[in-house]
Amino acid sequence: MGLKQDLIDAKVKALEESAQESIELDTKPGSFIEREAHYTMEAIVKFLTEAEFRITQLNAPIILENFTIPEQQVDVKNATLNEDKKPTFNTIRQIGNLIPGAGPAVNLLMDGVEIKTNSTVENIRKEGALLPSIDISKDGRQGNMGGLISDGYVYIGEDPDSQESFDVTDEQGQKEFTTVKLIREDIEGLL
Repeated sequence: MGLKQDLIDAKVKALEESAQESIELDTKPGSFIEREAHYTMEAIVKFLTEAEFRITQLNAPIILENFTIPEQQVDVKNATLNEDKKPTFNTIRQIGNLIPGAGPAVNLLMDGVEIKTNSTVENIRKEGALLPSIDISKDGRQGNMGGLISDGYVYIGEDPDSQESFDVTDEQGQKEFTTVKLIREDIEGLL
């Protein structure tokens, strides 16, 4: 049927109910009732298309498609760069102490090596190290590694705190967690 025919039917029904006697009504194209229904329909359509509707509640999951982090400077702890060398230095010292008379020379040499190693490590720490950039996508398009796994949610209204607080995968969830309203203040100029 449609809006126009519903308006015609409403007009006919109102006239029939309010008439004292039976009346013959003309509803053919071009008739007063048909023309009035047409213009009323156009007024309603104009109103609805010019009105501004607002989302007043929306809970929806989001999917990240691409994720890029440029290379980052990182601070590497001294122990991270130096700890693995200590057992080797200690072993060399122990071997040097087993050779008669070599202990002091080996210890002196190892002290120099440790100082140089510590200096090198400190320079690395000062200059920093770079974590390579990360460039991944959910589908592994050219230039990106695939396999991005991410989730999150967007909301308007009250924060649901977690995606587990809402489910919009079916019509019932969409009705429950999404609201669009026509706010009277927004349409005052159209009335």
